[in-house]
Amino acid sequence: MSSLTIAQGGPATAYSPCSLLKDSHLDQARQVLLLVVDGLGWNYLNSAGAGGHLQSLSVGALSSVAPPTTAAAIPLFFTAAPPARHGFTGWFTWLRELGCVSAVLPYVTRCGHLPLGEGVPGPLELSHCDPVTNQLPVESHIVSPRNIAHSVFNRSFSGSAEIHAYDDMTGFFGSLRATLQSGAGRKYVHAYWADLDTVAHVHGIGSDDARQHLEQFDHSFGRLLRDLRGTDTAVVVTADHGFVDVPPERVVHMDDHPELADCLSLPLCGEPRIAYCYVKPGRRQRFERYVSSELAEQMTLCTSQDLIDKGFFGPGPQHPQLAHRVGDYTLLLKENYAIKDHLSGEHAFELIGMHGGLSADELYVPLVYAAA
Repeated sequence: MSSLTIAQGGPATAYSPCSLLKDSHLDQARQVLLLVVDGLGWNYLNSAGAGGHLQSLSVGALSSVAPPTTAAAIPLFFTAAPPARHGFTGWFTWLRELGCVSAVLPYVTRCGHLPLGEGVPGPLELSHCDPVTNQLPVESHIVSPRNIAHSVFNRSFSGSAEIHAYDDMTGFFGSLRATLQSGAGRKYVHAYWADLDTVAHVHGIGSDDARQHLEQFDHSFGRLLRDLRGTDTAVVVTADHGFVDVPPERVVHMDDHPELADCLSLPLCGEPRIAYCYVKPGRRQRFERYVSSELAEQMTLCTSQDLIDKGFFGPGPQHPQLAHRVGDYTLLLKENYAIKDHLSGEHAFELIGMHGGLSADELYVPLVYAAA
Protein backbone atom coordinates (compact mmCIF):
# COMPACT_ATOMS: atom_id res chain seq x y z
CA MET A 1 0.00 0.00 0.00
CA SER A 2 2.94 2.32 0.57
CA SER A 3 4.12 1.75 -2.99
CA LEU A 4 0.63 2.24 -4.42
CA THR A 5 -0.13 5.45 -2.54
CA ILE A 6 3.25 7.03 -3.25
CA ALA A 7 3.01 6.08 -6.95
CA GLN A 8 -0.38 7.81 -7.17
CA GLY A 9 0.88 10.97 -5.51
CA GLY A 10 -0.24 10.20 -1.96
CA PRO A 11 1.77 10.53 1.25
CA ALA A 12 4.27 8.05 2.68
CA THR A 13 2.96 5.47 5.18
CA ALA A 14 4.33 3.61 8.20
CA TYR A 15 5.89 1.10 5.80
CA SER A 16 8.75 1.42 3.36
CA PRO A 17 7.85 0.94 -0.32
CA CYS A 18 7.65 -2.71 -1.39
CA SER A 19 10.94 -4.00 -2.79
CA LEU A 20 9.09 -6.49 -5.02
CA LEU A 21 7.60 -3.55 -6.93
CA LYS A 22 10.78 -1.50 -7.33
CA ASP A 23 10.97 -2.26 -11.07
CA SER A 24 7.23 -2.03 -11.72
CA HIS A 25 7.06 1.59 -12.95
CA LEU A 26 3.88 2.09 -10.94
CA ASP A 27 4.47 5.83 -10.82
CA GLN A 28 4.45 6.05 -14.63
CA ALA A 29 1.12 4.27 -15.18
CA ARG A 30 -1.92 6.40 -15.97
CA GLN A 31 -4.16 4.24 -13.80
CA VAL A 32 -3.66 1.62 -11.11
CA LEU A 33 -5.86 -1.39 -10.32
CA LEU A 34 -5.51 -3.02 -6.90
CA LEU A 35 -7.35 -6.36 -7.01
CA VAL A 36 -7.73 -8.08 -3.62
CA VAL A 37 -8.70 -11.77 -3.82
CA ASP A 38 -10.00 -12.75 -0.40
CA GLY A 39 -8.37 -15.98 0.79
CA LEU A 40 -5.74 -16.46 -1.94
CA GLY A 41 -2.64 -17.72 -0.14
CA TRP A 42 0.81 -17.82 -1.74
CA ASN A 43 1.23 -21.56 -1.23
CA TYR A 44 -2.26 -22.26 -2.54
CA LEU A 45 -1.71 -20.21 -5.71
CA ASN A 46 1.52 -22.06 -6.42
CA SER A 47 -0.20 -25.44 -6.08
CA ALA A 48 -3.82 -25.11 -7.19
CA GLY A 49 -3.07 -22.23 -9.57
CA ALA A 50 0.21 -23.47 -11.03
CA GLY A 51 0.64 -22.44 -14.65
CA GLY A 52 -2.24 -19.98 -14.60
CA HIS A 53 -2.17 -16.27 -15.34
CA LEU A 54 -1.96 -15.19 -11.70
CA GLN A 55 0.80 -17.61 -10.79
CA SER A 56 2.88 -16.87 -13.89
CA LEU A 57 2.71 -13.13 -13.19
CA SER A 58 3.49 -13.34 -9.46
CA VAL A 59 6.63 -11.49 -8.39
CA GLY A 60 6.87 -12.98 -4.91
CA ALA A 61 5.17 -13.43 -1.56
CA LEU A 62 4.06 -10.82 0.94
CA SER A 63 3.43 -11.28 4.63
CA SER A 64 -0.12 -10.37 5.54
CA VAL A 65 -0.90 -8.49 8.73
CA ALA A 66 -1.28 -10.14 12.13
CA PRO A 67 -3.71 -11.68 12.50
CA PRO A 68 -3.93 -12.62 8.80
CA THR A 69 -7.66 -12.18 8.45
CA THR A 70 -10.12 -10.07 6.48
CA ALA A 71 -11.19 -7.88 9.40
CA ALA A 72 -7.60 -6.78 10.04
CA ALA A 73 -6.31 -6.67 6.45
CA ILE A 74 -9.19 -4.98 4.60
CA PRO A 75 -8.91 -1.80 6.74
CA LEU A 76 -5.22 -1.73 5.79
CA PHE A 77 -6.09 -1.79 2.08
CA PHE A 78 -8.50 1.08 2.73
CA THR A 79 -6.20 3.21 4.93
CA ALA A 80 -2.60 1.99 4.31
CA ALA A 81 -2.35 1.61 8.11
CA PRO A 82 -1.61 -1.68 9.96
CA PRO A 83 -3.85 -3.13 12.70
CA ALA A 84 -1.69 -1.49 15.37
CA ARG A 85 -2.76 1.83 13.87
CA HIS A 86 -6.33 1.26 12.64
CA GLY A 87 -7.29 -0.87 15.65
CA PHE A 88 -9.35 -3.62 14.00
CA THR A 89 -7.72 -6.81 15.23
CA GLY A 90 -10.11 -9.61 14.28
CA TRP A 91 -13.61 -10.57 13.22
CA PHE A 92 -14.88 -10.20 16.79
CA THR A 93 -13.54 -7.06 18.45
CA TRP A 94 -14.22 -5.62 21.91
CA LEU A 95 -15.12 -2.00 21.22
CA ARG A 96 -14.65 -0.46 24.63
CA GLU A 97 -15.91 2.90 23.36
CA LEU A 98 -19.28 1.32 22.51
CA GLY A 99 -19.38 -1.20 25.35
CA CYS A 100 -19.87 -4.27 23.16
CA VAL A 101 -18.18 -7.13 21.35
CA SER A 102 -18.78 -6.51 17.66
CA ALA A 103 -18.43 -8.23 14.33
CA VAL A 104 -16.62 -5.28 12.82
CA LEU A 105 -17.03 -5.81 9.07
CA PRO A 106 -20.84 -6.11 9.12
CA TYR A 107 -20.63 -3.56 11.98
CA VAL A 108 -23.08 -5.33 14.25
CA THR A 109 -23.01 -6.59 17.82
CA ARG A 110 -21.82 -10.15 18.20
CA CYS A 111 -24.84 -11.03 20.34
CA GLY A 112 -28.03 -10.50 18.38
CA HIS A 113 -26.33 -8.97 15.31
CA LEU A 114 -27.79 -5.58 16.16
CA PRO A 115 -26.64 -2.83 13.76
CA LEU A 116 -24.13 -0.31 15.11
CA GLY A 117 -24.65 2.23 12.34
CA GLU A 118 -27.13 4.55 14.03
CA GLY A 119 -26.36 6.93 16.87
CA VAL A 120 -22.82 5.67 17.54
CA PRO A 121 -19.40 6.51 16.07
CA GLY A 122 -18.82 4.82 12.74
CA PRO A 123 -15.96 2.42 11.96
CA LEU A 124 -13.88 5.11 10.27
CA GLU A 125 -14.19 7.35 13.32
CA LEU A 126 -13.21 4.44 15.56
CA SER A 127 -10.15 3.73 13.41
CA HIS A 128 -8.69 7.26 13.77
CA CYS A 129 -7.47 6.88 10.16
CA ASP A 130 -8.16 8.52 6.81
CA PRO A 131 -9.14 6.56 3.68
CA VAL A 132 -6.45 6.25 1.03
CA THR A 133 -8.88 7.58 -1.55
CA ASN A 134 -9.07 10.89 0.33
CA GLN A 135 -5.29 11.23 0.13
CA LEU A 136 -4.83 10.62 -3.60
CA PRO A 137 -4.94 13.41 -6.20
CA VAL A 138 -6.58 11.08 -8.73
CA GLU A 139 -10.07 9.80 -9.49
CA SER A 140 -10.83 6.83 -7.22
CA HIS A 141 -13.20 3.88 -7.51
CA ILE A 142 -14.17 0.99 -5.20
CA VAL A 143 -15.57 -2.23 -6.73
CA SER A 144 -17.33 -4.44 -4.16
CA PRO A 145 -19.94 -7.23 -3.92
CA ARG A 146 -23.45 -5.79 -3.90
CA ASN A 147 -24.25 -7.18 -0.44
CA ILE A 148 -21.47 -5.10 1.16
CA ALA A 149 -20.83 -2.30 -1.36
CA HIS A 150 -22.94 0.24 0.53
CA SER A 151 -22.56 -1.22 4.02
CA VAL A 152 -21.66 1.09 6.91
CA PHE A 153 -18.08 -0.21 6.93
CA ASN A 154 -17.55 -0.01 3.18
CA ARG A 155 -19.07 3.45 2.82
CA SER A 156 -16.99 4.75 5.71
CA PHE A 157 -13.67 3.60 4.31
CA SER A 158 -14.41 4.30 0.65
CA GLY A 159 -13.99 8.00 1.33
CA SER A 160 -14.30 10.10 -1.80
CA ALA A 161 -14.27 7.10 -4.15
CA GLU A 162 -17.16 6.18 -6.41
CA ILE A 163 -18.60 2.79 -5.35
CA HIS A 164 -19.48 0.15 -7.95
CA ALA A 165 -21.53 -2.90 -6.90
CA TYR A 166 -21.50 -6.27 -8.67
CA ASP A 167 -23.49 -9.50 -8.37
CA ASP A 168 -21.28 -12.24 -9.78
CA MET A 169 -17.97 -12.91 -11.52
CA THR A 170 -19.24 -11.66 -14.87
CA GLY A 171 -20.41 -8.45 -13.23
CA PHE A 172 -17.13 -8.07 -11.36
CA PHE A 173 -14.90 -8.20 -14.41
CA GLY A 174 -17.43 -6.24 -16.45
CA SER A 175 -17.33 -3.44 -13.88
CA LEU A 176 -13.52 -3.42 -13.98
CA ARG A 177 -13.52 -3.18 -17.78
CA ALA A 178 -16.07 -0.38 -17.83
CA THR A 179 -14.25 1.62 -15.15
CA LEU A 180 -10.74 1.20 -16.54
CA GLN A 181 -11.69 1.73 -20.19
CA SER A 182 -13.62 4.95 -19.57
CA GLY A 183 -12.08 8.41 -19.69
CA ALA A 184 -8.51 9.51 -20.23
CA GLY A 185 -7.66 10.74 -16.75
CA ARG A 186 -5.68 9.14 -13.95
CA LYS A 187 -7.49 6.56 -11.83
CA TYR A 188 -7.06 4.40 -8.77
CA VAL A 189 -9.37 1.37 -8.65
CA HIS A 190 -9.62 -0.84 -5.57
CA ALA A 191 -11.49 -4.06 -6.41
CA TYR A 192 -12.45 -6.79 -3.94
CA TRP A 193 -13.35 -10.39 -4.83
CA ALA A 194 -14.89 -12.28 -1.90
CA ASP A 195 -16.09 -15.63 -3.24
CA LEU A 196 -12.91 -17.73 -2.99
CA ASP A 197 -13.01 -17.05 0.75
CA THR A 198 -16.65 -18.17 0.92
CA VAL A 199 -15.98 -21.39 -0.98
CA ALA A 200 -12.93 -22.20 1.16
CA HIS A 201 -14.83 -21.62 4.41
CA VAL A 202 -17.69 -23.89 3.40
CA HIS A 203 -15.94 -26.62 1.41
CA GLY A 204 -12.30 -26.30 2.52
CA ILE A 205 -9.36 -24.81 0.68
CA GLY A 206 -8.31 -28.33 -0.29
CA SER A 207 -11.61 -29.03 -2.00
CA ASP A 208 -12.31 -29.43 -5.70
CA ASP A 209 -14.80 -26.56 -5.33
CA ALA A 210 -12.06 -24.16 -4.30
CA ARG A 211 -9.70 -25.30 -7.06
CA GLN A 212 -12.39 -24.97 -9.71
CA HIS A 213 -13.31 -21.52 -8.46
CA LEU A 214 -9.69 -20.37 -8.69
CA GLU A 215 -9.42 -21.78 -12.22
CA GLN A 216 -12.54 -19.88 -13.30
CA PHE A 217 -11.31 -16.65 -11.70
CA ASP A 218 -7.86 -17.03 -13.24
CA HIS A 219 -9.35 -17.54 -16.69
CA SER A 220 -11.48 -14.39 -16.31
CA PHE A 221 -8.44 -12.47 -15.06
CA GLY A 222 -6.49 -13.45 -18.17
CA ARG A 223 -9.31 -12.15 -20.39
CA LEU A 224 -9.33 -8.88 -18.42
CA LEU A 225 -5.62 -8.35 -19.04
CA ARG A 226 -6.11 -8.89 -22.77
CA ASP A 227 -8.99 -6.41 -22.84
CA LEU A 228 -6.98 -3.77 -20.96
CA ARG A 229 -4.06 -3.75 -23.38
CA GLY A 230 -3.15 -0.24 -24.37
CA THR A 231 -4.97 1.43 -21.46
CA ASP A 232 -1.72 2.19 -19.57
CA THR A 233 -2.90 0.31 -16.46
CA ALA A 234 -0.71 -1.10 -13.71
CA VAL A 235 -2.47 -4.20 -12.32
CA VAL A 236 -1.56 -5.33 -8.81
CA VAL A 237 -3.18 -8.44 -7.33
CA THR A 238 -2.78 -9.65 -3.78
CA ALA A 239 -4.85 -11.07 -0.91
CA ASP A 240 -5.70 -10.54 2.73
CA HIS A 241 -4.79 -14.04 3.94
CA GLY A 242 -4.56 -17.70 3.00
CA PHE A 243 -6.27 -20.74 4.52
CA VAL A 244 -5.87 -23.99 6.41
CA ASP A 245 -8.52 -26.70 6.68
CA VAL A 246 -9.50 -27.54 10.26
CA PRO A 247 -11.09 -30.96 10.91
CA PRO A 248 -13.83 -31.07 13.58
CA GLU A 249 -11.65 -33.02 16.01
CA ARG A 250 -9.15 -30.16 16.07
CA VAL A 251 -11.64 -27.55 17.23
CA VAL A 252 -11.35 -26.72 20.94
CA HIS A 253 -14.84 -25.87 22.23
CA MET A 254 -15.01 -23.64 25.29
CA ASP A 255 -18.13 -25.52 26.42
CA ASP A 256 -15.82 -28.48 27.05
CA HIS A 257 -13.59 -26.33 29.28
CA PRO A 258 -15.89 -24.68 31.85
CA GLU A 259 -13.02 -23.96 34.24
CA LEU A 260 -11.28 -21.95 31.52
CA ALA A 261 -14.48 -20.20 30.49
CA ASP A 262 -15.10 -19.22 34.11
CA CYS A 263 -11.86 -17.22 34.08
CA LEU A 264 -13.10 -14.91 31.30
CA SER A 265 -14.98 -11.66 31.71
CA LEU A 266 -15.87 -11.37 27.99
CA PRO A 267 -16.47 -13.81 25.13
CA LEU A 268 -13.45 -14.81 23.08
CA CYS A 269 -12.51 -12.10 20.60
CA GLY A 270 -10.35 -12.13 17.51
CA GLU A 271 -10.41 -15.29 15.42
CA PRO A 272 -10.70 -19.06 15.90
CA ARG A 273 -6.98 -19.28 15.04
CA ILE A 274 -5.85 -16.28 17.13
CA ALA A 275 -8.09 -15.54 20.11
CA TYR A 276 -7.97 -12.66 22.59
CA CYS A 277 -8.88 -13.42 26.20
CA TYR A 278 -10.18 -10.94 28.77
CA VAL A 279 -9.50 -12.47 32.20
CA LYS A 280 -11.34 -11.66 35.42
CA PRO A 281 -9.36 -9.94 38.19
CA GLY A 282 -7.65 -12.52 40.37
CA ARG A 283 -7.97 -15.33 37.80
CA ARG A 284 -4.78 -14.81 35.82
CA GLN A 285 -2.74 -17.55 37.50
CA ARG A 286 -5.61 -19.98 37.22
CA PHE A 287 -6.08 -19.08 33.55
CA GLU A 288 -2.37 -19.47 32.74
CA ARG A 289 -2.15 -22.75 34.64
CA TYR A 290 -5.14 -24.25 32.83
CA VAL A 291 -3.95 -23.34 29.33
CA SER A 292 -0.42 -24.55 30.08
CA SER A 293 -1.53 -27.86 31.57
CA GLU A 294 -4.61 -28.74 29.51
CA LEU A 295 -4.19 -27.06 26.12
CA ALA A 296 -0.46 -26.74 25.46
CA GLU A 297 -0.66 -29.19 22.56
CA GLN A 298 -3.19 -27.04 20.76
CA MET A 299 -2.06 -23.47 21.46
CA THR A 300 0.64 -21.09 22.66
CA LEU A 301 -0.23 -18.60 25.38
CA CYS A 302 1.11 -15.04 25.11
CA THR A 303 0.40 -11.88 27.02
CA SER A 304 -1.15 -9.44 24.58
CA GLN A 305 0.97 -6.55 25.83
CA ASP A 306 4.11 -8.52 25.00
CA LEU A 307 2.86 -8.95 21.42
CA ILE A 308 2.13 -5.22 21.19
CA ASP A 309 5.61 -4.39 22.50
CA LYS A 310 7.17 -6.70 19.89
CA GLY A 311 5.31 -5.02 17.03
CA PHE A 312 3.14 -8.06 16.29
CA PHE A 313 0.29 -5.88 15.04
CA GLY A 314 2.52 -3.66 12.91
CA PRO A 315 4.41 -0.41 13.37
CA GLY A 316 3.01 2.60 15.21
CA PRO A 317 1.82 5.08 16.04
CA GLN A 318 -0.51 2.84 18.01
CA HIS A 319 -4.25 3.13 18.07
CA PRO A 320 -5.28 4.57 21.48
CA GLN A 321 -7.51 1.54 22.16
CA LEU A 322 -5.11 -1.15 20.87
CA ALA A 323 -4.44 -2.72 24.27
CA HIS A 324 -8.18 -2.94 24.93
CA ARG A 325 -8.80 -4.44 21.49
CA VAL A 326 -6.53 -7.45 22.15
CA GLY A 327 -7.29 -8.23 25.78
CA ASP A 328 -5.02 -9.61 28.49
CA TYR A 329 -3.84 -12.75 26.70
CA THR A 330 -3.62 -14.00 23.13
CA LEU A 331 -3.99 -17.67 22.21
CA LEU A 332 -1.95 -18.58 19.12
CA LEU A 333 -3.39 -21.83 17.79
CA LYS A 334 -0.87 -24.38 16.54
CA GLU A 335 -0.89 -26.46 13.35
CA ASN A 336 -4.52 -26.59 12.18
CA TYR A 337 -6.25 -26.25 15.55
CA ALA A 338 -8.98 -23.70 16.30
CA ILE A 339 -10.86 -22.52 19.39
CA LYS A 340 -14.51 -21.47 19.58
CA ASP A 341 -17.02 -20.33 22.13
CA HIS A 342 -20.77 -20.05 21.73
CA LEU A 343 -23.14 -17.36 22.94
CA SER A 344 -26.81 -17.89 23.66
CA GLY A 345 -28.83 -17.40 20.48
CA GLU A 346 -25.88 -17.78 18.12
CA HIS A 347 -26.41 -19.99 15.12
CA ALA A 348 -24.07 -22.97 15.36
CA PHE A 349 -22.27 -23.72 12.11
CA GLU A 350 -18.97 -25.36 11.32
CA LEU A 351 -16.43 -23.93 8.90
CA ILE A 352 -13.91 -26.22 7.25
CA GLY A 353 -11.48 -23.61 5.97
CA MET A 354 -10.17 -21.12 8.53
CA HIS A 355 -7.59 -18.35 8.72
CA GLY A 356 -6.07 -15.93 11.19
CA GLY A 357 -3.24 -18.20 12.36
CA LEU A 358 0.47 -17.88 11.76
CA SER A 359 1.06 -20.86 9.48
CA ALA A 360 2.76 -20.14 6.17
CA ASP A 361 -0.44 -21.15 4.35
CA GLU A 362 -2.36 -18.37 6.12
CA LEU A 363 0.27 -15.68 6.56
CA TYR A 364 1.84 -15.45 3.10
CA VAL A 365 -0.06 -14.06 0.13
CA PRO A 366 0.99 -13.54 -3.47
CA LEU A 367 1.94 -10.28 -5.13
CA VAL A 368 1.02 -10.28 -8.81
CA TYR A 369 1.99 -7.46 -11.16
CA ALA A 370 1.11 -6.84 -14.78
CA ALA A 371 1.33 -3.80 -17.05
CA ALA A 372 -1.49 -3.40 -19.55
